[in-house]
Amino acid sequence: MKKLLAIALAAVMLLGMTACGSSTAPTATTAPAGTSAAETAAAETTAAAAKQYVVGICQLVQHDALDAATQGFKDALTEALGDQVTFEEKNASGEPANCTTIVNAFVSSGVDLIMANATPALQAAASATGEIPILGTSVTDYATALELDNWTGTVGGNISGTSDLAPLSEQAAMIQELFPEAKTVGLLYCSAEANSQYQVDEMTKYLTDMGLTATPFSFTDTNDVASVAQAACDTSDVIYIPTDNTAASNTEAIANVVLPAGVPVVAGEEGICGGCGVATLSISYYELGVATGKMAAKILTGEADVSTMPVEYAPQVTKKYNAANCEALGVTIPDGYEAMG
Repeated sequence: MKKLLAIALAAVMLLGMTACGSSTAPTATTAPAGTSAAETAAAETTAAAAKQYVVGICQLVQHDALDAATQGFKDALTEALGDQVTFEEKNASGEPANCTTIVNAFVSSGVDLIMANATPALQAAASATGEIPILGTSVTDYATALELDNWTGTVGGNISGTSDLAPLSEQAAMIQELFPEAKTVGLLYCSAEANSQYQVDEMTKYLTDMGLTATPFSFTDTNDVASVAQAACDTSDVIYIPTDNTAASNTEAIANVVLPAGVPVVAGEEGICGGCGVATLSISYYELGVATGKMAAKILTGEADVSTMPVEYAPQVTKKYNAANCEALGVTIPDGYEAMG
């Protein structure tokens, strides 16, 4: 009886072990018999078309140029992906520290791509993640912004984007074309913006080579824009303002100084020119945003690898003038310039 009981107990234990083993055994998943390669590919395409993407947008500050770039980006990406893409759009109100907070939140929520609009936003995103694809826009020089040596045109890693750099040599030539009698040029910019410093350094070289005296006048934030602008007016025949976000947000304050002083401003972009300038050699920030959106679509769908995508530039630049400010200052614009709308 004891022997029979032992045999029965062993049988029960063996059955239990077999059951446990079968519960954890992997189950192979295979396509139904007769499924062709074309049908498999079609199924994969359908699955890709159904995928949803979340894109985080961090814009440094609200002004016409950056607003246009963001809108162009959203329009292009929506055109490419339709309702597959949703946007988390945040504005840092001109504070680089807010950019850090915004992009860290994007990383925590696991967005599929980050669009960084302006240099501080790009720098914050680069510090926040090395995994999520990042596209910059309205960034003048990526090598300066990201402290890259041996710049080849491609950032590498998880970063690429578009540059708003218009030809600085042509902007310098514009100053001489419009104001052939000018001897001194004041360079007005925010010293906290790395790309503004880059433009000022380059413009100083071009202007000096042309026989002009170029003097930098830098402000640190909005509080001293007017006083620094006045200092520039006091010693300059012409003022040049690069694609500077702080200046772009304070064109009214600058105009209230330069127009009464009778000193014309040549600007690096249309938004600044529209507020306080007489002329600009400008790109379309909307089209720059569109180019960035097309890059984003390729990255999200797997058509392109962000690490190998070169930074792209605006396809064309246009000479434009501010008719009202030209009339107020008695500036005559030669042929070849387009009136700003």
